[in-house]
Amino acid sequence: MQEMIYDAVRPPPPPPTSTTTIRSVLKQSNEPIKTKRPVKNSINNGKPDKLADLLNLEEAESDAETTKKVQALEGLKRLVKELQMEKEENKRAGASRVRLLTKDDPESRVTLAMLGTIPPLVAMLDFEDSNSQIAALYALLNLGIGNDQNKAAIVKAGAVHKMLKLIESPNEPSQAVSDAIVANFLGLSALDSNKPIIGSSGAIPFLVKTLKILDKQSGCQARHDALRALYNLSISPSNIPFIMESDLIPFLVNALGDMDVSERILSILSNVVSTPEGRKGISIAPEAFPILVDVLNWTDSPGCQEKASYILMVMAHKAYRDRQAMIEAGIVSSLLELTLLGSMLAQKRASRILEVLRVDKGKQISGNLGGNTSAAVSAPIYGSSANQYGKDCFVEEGMMSEEKKAVKLLVQQSLQNNMKRIVNRANLPQDFVPSEHLKSLTASSTSKSLPF
Repeated sequence: MQEMIYDAVRPPPPPPTSTTTIRSVLKQSNEPIKTKRPVKNSINNGKPDKLADLLNLEEAESDAETTKKVQALEGLKRLVKELQMEKEENKRAGASRVRLLTKDDPESRVTLAMLGTIPPLVAMLDFEDSNSQIAALYALLNLGIGNDQNKAAIVKAGAVHKMLKLIESPNEPSQAVSDAIVANFLGLSALDSNKPIIGSSGAIPFLVKTLKILDKQSGCQARHDALRALYNLSISPSNIPFIMESDLIPFLVNALGDMDVSERILSILSNVVSTPEGRKGISIAPEAFPILVDVLNWTDSPGCQEKASYILMVMAHKAYRDRQAMIEAGIVSSLLELTLLGSMLAQKRASRILEVLRVDKGKQISGNLGGNTSAAVSAPIYGSSANQYGKDCFVEEGMMSEEKKAVKLLVQQSLQNNMKRIVNRANLPQDFVPSEHLKSLTASSTSKSLPF
């Protein structure tokens, strides 16, 4: 009879996985120890079963990983205590350590925030030493990367107010401190609930000032960060009045043409144009419509074409005065080209603008003829002669003929200009002559195809 031996062996924990975290270690350490269950160790043909050895190996590996996690947790606790010490040198060293640990480790961001790292880091912004300020600012920046809870906690701890206090202090902060503050505003403004808080705090004038100071410095990271932060803040309609007060719109319009930042600028204007005050600000900006119309011709930047056509489309739908300014800026020929050579989205938007302009032109023609139409269609009173009625009809037909001639001439000019642009884009010979078929199409166009 085979003898069975039972050993009271501690049940193995679940095999380690890549998702084991410090928080899980804390949870396991707080759980009560469960009743141990015996594991049967059998002997088959004189050879011991290897199951117990495998279980013991897994248990050893799990214990080693748990020990490593516990040690890491103890190290983070010591780091937080270091931040809470009175000596500024210890705090600065701790902030630098937090910055390194949270640069690429999402788990460290969560754990350090849970251990209370954020308040002492925010308090360090009151130090006069710029090195301590920079260490704290970049530690806070890394803590907020990809973590909305930490972003909200940083703002709640008063970081925005302290950053602005640094900016407004009599001793102007160094460029490195200013750049770190801009980077923090960029990160914190990515959270929707933070946008109104940052926008109303006075951060927008600082970002605009930074943008103007760093203008034309291609490749400057702080310049791009300031633009991106302003884009984030412009998403919230409550921030548009603060943007208008900062005189940002004329600066952005004039900066169009710098291909390093043009698409980001157009993204900001696309948010601003959604409000009445934003549309007014764009409308009164000097040379706004000629510059935006010129962007429609940037065939090597379809993203800019799409955004510029969106801005113009919204403004064309909202104000007759803006539509007239667009026509004076030569938008028709640019829209015609865009409907042929632009992306699908740009083509749709260009067609919408052309339809609005066409309706305006039709109303204008109807208004010019309205004074004589009543005389032409009213019935004769007290036996008016047919000759007089015929003369009225003849006058009306003559006027309609003049209108048709004017419309026909405008269509021909638009199509000819458009053909020249297409020839230039295609790099065709300068002496290229359109075919007779195209000429016949141009000559036979009627008011129904009028792109106004």
